[in-house]
Amino acid sequence: MGTILEIKNLKKYFNVGKRKRQALYLHAVDAVSIDVQEGETFGLVGESGSGKSTLAYTIVGMYGATGGILKFKNQDISMKSADRPLALKKQIQIVFQDPGSSLNAKRTIRQILSLPLSLHRGLRGKALEDAAVQLLDKVELSKEYLDKSPISMGGGERQMVAIARALATEPSLVLLDEPTSALDVSVQAKIINKLTALQREMGLTYLFITHDLSVIRNVANRIAILYLGRICELAPTATFFEQPRHPYTRMLISSVPVISEADEKLKPKRIPSTGEIPSPVDLPSGCSFHPRCPERKDICMKKDPEMIALESGHFVRCHQFCDYWEKET
Repeated sequence: MGTILEIKNLKKYFNVGKRKRQALYLHAVDAVSIDVQEGETFGLVGESGSGKSTLAYTIVGMYGATGGILKFKNQDISMKSADRPLALKKQIQIVFQDPGSSLNAKRTIRQILSLPLSLHRGLRGKALEDAAVQLLDKVELSKEYLDKSPISMGGGERQMVAIARALATEPSLVLLDEPTSALDVSVQAKIINKLTALQREMGLTYLFITHDLSVIRNVANRIAILYLGRICELAPTATFFEQPRHPYTRMLISSVPVISEADEKLKPKRIPSTGEIPSPVDLPSGCSFHPRCPERKDICMKKDPEMIALESGHFVRCHQFCDYWEKET
């Protein structure tokens, strides 16, 4: 299995006005570098405003990149979707957080599924109808749903239709943008189980975006934490939860609720946040996490840390893991 998605130093900035005649930019994605391997589930975790959805929308082509390298199967996809070849578009699909908004309430499920089937696979007539029924079957919905509208369905059913629509183009990479966060817990489990089964069946690669560590723990092969548009830690899932290194990662994991005493003992000591999240329009100097970090030193406020390789597959962007840390005050 090789690299299916290559991201190096990717940037996505938005012009939000001027201050003293100088352009102001919101740094939504700022020098992000990750590689997603074919067949894996790569988890991207962050709080609201971290830039995780903007990164997803840039990958799928809703936004063009401001800078950096963005490649899918070694092909440049840094441009907007409208400028990508049709054969390339069909290979990258997205499932949005809220199917109530992403599915057109004025259309039937037949119409919703027919569009990608006809556009990307050239199906017509009975072949199109049969393919739509097969898609519904993949997500455990009967053919009677073809004549329903999204507004007449429950949240879980709508999300299943959204998944079916994403699969209509026979993609290689599916971006899952908070696919369960708007659903009840019981429905969340059903959606996750179905996504896992479909991945095995169809050989899919997932980029799973969420704020919920308890969800991503059970589905991802590797996890990256995004904070104010930058990766602060990346590791295999087991390492990520057993040996979190970045103060922000430890803060997030320490706040995850657990059931058993054994799991509670494995959690890092609770780390309090000591400040407000800075504005992505007016980022602080040095490490962007330093205003909230209880372990900060002077260097954290002056110098932006580099990404450090700790061991195989484990990376952290923090001054604590540099040789000079103990000498700092």
